[in-house]
Amino acid sequence: MSKPILLILYGSQTGTAQDTAQRIARQAKRRWLQVQVLPLDNYNVANLISESLVVFVCATTGQGDPPDNMKNFWRFLFKKSLPTGSLSRLDCAILGLGDSSYPKFNFVAKKLHKRLLQLGASILLPVGLADDQHDLGADAVIDPWLTSFWEKLFALYPSVADHFILLPPTYTFHFLDDVKEETADRLRISTDQTVHSQSQPFPARLISNKRVTDLSHFQDVRHIEFDITGSSLEFDAGDVVMMRPCNAPEDIQQFCQLLRLDPEVRFTLKATDNSAGMYACVSRLPQPCTVRHLVERYLDIAAVPRRSFFELLSTFATNELEREKLVEFSSVAGQAELHSYCNLPRRTTLEVLADFPHTTAELKVDYLLDLFPEIQPRSFSIASSLQAHPHRLQILVAVVRYKTKLYKPRRGLCSTWLASLDPAQGDVYVPLWVKKGSLKFPKEKDTPVIMVGPGTGVAPFRSALQERVAEGKTANVLFFGCRSESKDFYFRSEWEEMMNAGHLTLFTAFSRDQEDKVYVQHRVKESSGLLWDLIANKSACFYIAGNAKQMPASVSDALKEVFQQEGGMSAEEAEQMFAVLERTGRLQMETWS
Repeated sequence: MSKPILLILYGSQTGTAQDTAQRIARQAKRRWLQVQVLPLDNYNVANLISESLVVFVCATTGQGDPPDNMKNFWRFLFKKSLPTGSLSRLDCAILGLGDSSYPKFNFVAKKLHKRLLQLGASILLPVGLADDQHDLGADAVIDPWLTSFWEKLFALYPSVADHFILLPPTYTFHFLDDVKEETADRLRISTDQTVHSQSQPFPARLISNKRVTDLSHFQDVRHIEFDITGSSLEFDAGDVVMMRPCNAPEDIQQFCQLLRLDPEVRFTLKATDNSAGMYACVSRLPQPCTVRHLVERYLDIAAVPRRSFFELLSTFATNELEREKLVEFSSVAGQAELHSYCNLPRRTTLEVLADFPHTTAELKVDYLLDLFPEIQPRSFSIASSLQAHPHRLQILVAVVRYKTKLYKPRRGLCSTWLASLDPAQGDVYVPLWVKKGSLKFPKEKDTPVIMVGPGTGVAPFRSALQERVAEGKTANVLFFGCRSESKDFYFRSEWEEMMNAGHLTLFTAFSRDQEDKVYVQHRVKESSGLLWDLIANKSACFYIAGNAKQMPASVSDALKEVFQQEGGMSAEEAEQMFAVLERTGRLQMETWS
C-alpha cells in the first residue's frame, strides 16, 4: 500500500494542542510522510468524506466547550442531517488534552470520538486522554499514545519508514542591510472595520491602573480601565476580553544577547514549504520586521518550554554534556527528570537557554519560529457594564508572582505586563477584542440571581450587577469571600451602595479575620433557608466563578447540602436536582486554574 497523506487537525485554546499537532507533524515528516496541519476551523469540513487518514488533537475549555478555533467544525459535525456512514473511508485517531480538576475532563475528545463512530469512521486506537494534573503532565499519556499510533500506522502502511533527520526550518529569515527605526507606534492597528477580533484587535487607551489591595497585602490586584470609544465593541455580563501580552524589556535584551542578535536589525520571512500555514503569528508580523518587535510581541520566551522545545534544541547541540542532557529531556525515559528540572520550578525558556550556553550559541536564527511558540492571548472576565460605564471596559487582575526553588520569583507574563503599564507616563494602548463568555444571565426581570464569586471571581458578577440594576432587576444575591475585610474586599463601597438601595443581598466571608477560617461555602450553608426558597420556589439561577482548585467543588457540595436540609432530599436526590439545574442552565460555573 502506498504512503498516505496525513492530515492533522487541531482545536487549541492556549497553544498546547497546536504544539502537540506540530510535534506529530514533525514525527510524520521524519518518516517521509506528506503531512498537513491546520486548525479545525481553517479546514473545509465538507472535504472530510474524502480523507483517508486524519489525527484530531483537541483541547477542552471551560465547562466542556470546544476551543474557539474549532467551533464552526463542531457545529457542522453535529448536524442531524449528516448521513450515517458518510465517513466510512476515514481512518482516524483522536488525542484529547484536558485537566482532570475540571468536571468535564476531556469532554470534547470523548464526544468527537462518539460522533465520528456514528458517522462510520474507523478509529485506529483508543482515544488518548492526556491530563495536565498527572505528575508528568500531558506527556504521560501523549508519549505511549504516539508510540501506539505509529505502530498501528506501520502495520497499515509498511512503507512508512523512520528517519530521524533535522527537518528544514518552516521559515527562512532574510536580513536587510539598512537598519531603520521601526514605525513609531507599534500598537497602531486599523480601526476601520466594525468587528474587532484576534486578527484585528482594537487599540484601547489605558485610562487607569489602580491597585485595589492594601499595600501590606501579599497580593497586588489591579482594577484596570480602558477607553473603547469608537471601537463598536459590545459586550454583555459574562463576556470576556482578550489581549496578548508583551515580553519584559530585560528579557528581550537577555534573549538577544544570548543569541547574539541585534534587536534593531530588520528582516523579512519566506516560507520553505506549504505547511507554513500552521504558524498563524506570521501573518500578524509586519514585513519587514525588527528582531525586537518579533521577540517583544510574538516569541513566548517567558513560558515553561514543552518537550518539543528540547527535542529540537538537542539537534543543534555540539557540546557533548549539553547534548546528552537535552536528549535525555527529549526521551520518554527522561520525563521525570525533565519535570523536576522544568515544570516543578516553572523554569522559563529563556532560563533554559542560559543553562545551555554552548547549544544556544549554535542556534540558527531560521529555526526561531519552530523553537518558540507564539505568545497566546489571555482572557479576563469583563468587570463592568456598558450601561453603567459607556465607552469603557474594566477588568480585575491579580498580578501573578510566586516563589519556587529558583532564586528569581516566577511572574505571570500578562498580569506583570499589565501592572507595568502607567497611563501617567503618556498614552498607553492595549490591542484587545471581546468574545462571548460561558456565563449567561436571565432575561426575565423577576428571576433571582445568586452569585458566588470569591476573590477576582467577583469580576463577572460586578458586570452582571451593574447591568441588572440598570435594567431594574433587583433580586440579586452575592456571596463574596476574601482574606481580610480591610485588605482585599474588592468593590466594597459599590456593594454597600447597592444594598442601601435595596438592589443586593450580600454575604461576606473573610477567611483570615478570625481564628477559624470562614469561606463562601460556609455562608452558603448558613443561608440554606433563603437559597432553597429562591431556587425551589422562585426559579433562581445560581452562578459560581473563581479559582478551579477547591472552591467550585466545595460550593457545589454546600448547595447539595442545602437541598438535603431544606428540601428533605436524600444525597442521591440532591445530586439529581443539582444535575438538572446544570443541564437547564440554571446553574453555571466559570472557573480557571
